Amino acid sequence: MILGAVLAGGRASRFGSDKGAALFEGRALIDHSLTALGRHCQGLVVVGRDWPGVPSVSDRPAPDLGPLGGLAGALHYALAIGAERVLTLGCDTPLVPDTLLAELVARDTAVFLDGLPVIGIWPASLSPMLDDFVATDPRRSMRGWAARCGAEALAAPPLPNINTPADLDRLG
Repeated sequence: MILGAVLAGGRASRFGSDKGAALFEGRALIDHSLTALGRHCQGLVVVGRDWPGVPSVSDRPAPDLGPLGGLAGALHYALAIGAERVLTLGCDTPLVPDTLLAELVARDTAVFLDGLPVIGIWPASLSPMLDDFVATDPRRSMRGWAARCGAEALAAPPLPNINTPADLDRLG
């Protein structure tokens, strides 16, 4: 089983308001990510915040640890429900091609997008190693984590990443 996890626990300080609830093409950014993940995953979760109609889990071991805290929360949840792998998306990448997600799902090991390491597929069994990394690496870098666990970087075309209202306006 593959769990789809939307990492949505960031402060959105550059965005200035609730980024996950911001509308793109009439739908919340989180909903775009959930729809994309739903085409490839047997279960869904939103990490770092509550979202109607979807299970939610907290960043782990605490909030404000960036994407790694979200990934740690997702991996622990995956283990608890018996999922073998977790496909991750941020809530701020509404235009990820379906073919790219299919390519990630087809891999058996940890793989992330070279330009956006928040987008990736991660074995749930990496959970204890990630806990150790989060506890001991002061930078808590997604790229540092990927190197530590031996994840492969998958080349991909540049994808829009919404960090500011202007980024969202350019898409719409």
